[in-house]
Amino acid sequence: MMIAFYKETKFKEISELGIKVPEDWEVVKLREIAEIIMGQSPPSSTYNEYGEGLPFLQGKAEFGYIYPNPVKYTTKPIKVAEKDDILISVRAPVGDVNIAPYKLCIGRGLAAIRINKSRGHYLFYFYWFQTIKSWLESLGKGSTFQAITKKDLENLEISLPSLEEQKAIAEILSTIDKAIEKTQEAIEKTEKLKKGLMQKLLTGEIRIKEENGKCVFYKETEFQDTEIGKIPKDWEVVKLKDISKVVSGFAFPLKYQGKRRGEYPFIKVNDLNFYSKYVYGAENYIDMEDLKQLRAKIYPRDTIIFPKIGMAVFHNKYRILKVEGTFDNNIAGIIADKRKVSIEYLYYFFSCNIDLGKLASSTTMPSIKKSTLENIKVPLPPLEEQKRVAEVLMTVDKKMELLRKKKELLEKVKKWFMQKLLTGEIRVRTKLF
Repeated sequence: MMIAFYKETKFKEISELGIKVPEDWEVVKLREIAEIIMGQSPPSSTYNEYGEGLPFLQGKAEFGYIYPNPVKYTTKPIKVAEKDDILISVRAPVGDVNIAPYKLCIGRGLAAIRINKSRGHYLFYFYWFQTIKSWLESLGKGSTFQAITKKDLENLEISLPSLEEQKAIAEILSTIDKAIEKTQEAIEKTEKLKKGLMQKLLTGEIRIKEENGKCVFYKETEFQDTEIGKIPKDWEVVKLKDISKVVSGFAFPLKYQGKRRGEYPFIKVNDLNFYSKYVYGAENYIDMEDLKQLRAKIYPRDTIIFPKIGMAVFHNKYRILKVEGTFDNNIAGIIADKRKVSIEYLYYFFSCNIDLGKLASSTTMPSIKKSTLENIKVPLPPLEEQKRVAEVLMTVDKKMELLRKKKELLEKVKKWFMQKLLTGEIRVRTKLF
């Protein structure tokens, strides 16, 4: 079978949803092609976590990317979803969908949509419901408890392409989803590899040396006892202030904020909300004239920055500034002495070993003192070994970044296909050879 695409030119409107679909697609009520089973929770005394009875889902808490991962079971199921039923959240948050991978019990937070196989394909409608999630959410907000009813679902107008076209669309989207899932699995494996390497390399349990121009790993056998635990005999323990300078950001008046002029990024905590460990810019920029008036400092590239005030300290968002810039007073910075310590090594040490939340004062507004940071004890290998450790971990980071970019691209491709195929803007024609 070969799939060909072509652009549709003739449309009609599903007035309820405000979307257009091809003229030759039927528009029907969901009840005409599916059975709706509203969930009902069994008595809590029948629940268990050791696998007796049917898997049980109360709501969407255990929803996964496509399939749920139940953690509870019940010996007295009341409402049951069958394999390939579409599971939909009917209580706030409304509209999220998954597919039942096997027979399971559903509680009051869910409904099961059982598509008539002679008229519809469950995967097509799984994706179709994703496209109307915002509409379902708005429908749910119209009720007292932010919920949608069986009647709401039964009377929902849906598009009905030919079964052949439904299957072709579902195959395209599920193929992309499989690629996304495989990429996510690779990301998780790489993250696990990185975590294991950090634990071994940053404690000296596994060492790296250079032989004939190549890095060689070996297991350390000679250790010394220190105040931070066992480390290799040729390592030393130093305080952070002995190998770096700890700095703080500035409180900028509101009149200077929100500007988009100037060459220096003015970094706020929100600018740290991304995967990459590097910061190349910010939402706001500031010019030298304003900086002089404020007597604010410009910090060099390779400064390690992280939140030091507020709830954000519990998120452990360590980043490395890769351009000259400044930051607000909710952020602290570490300017390393490159003669003594590798920037990347120090970054990985903090990422692996220093929980900012535990350093913060226990008040309504958590904050970390400069003196607390300065006195953090750091295990320090010889500088060349630091660089080799950092190089290994950077290689893993690069692989992870490539995988994340691949996943982002696949998600964009999927979104485009969903927008085009599920509305019939781009049609699918199947050919047999």
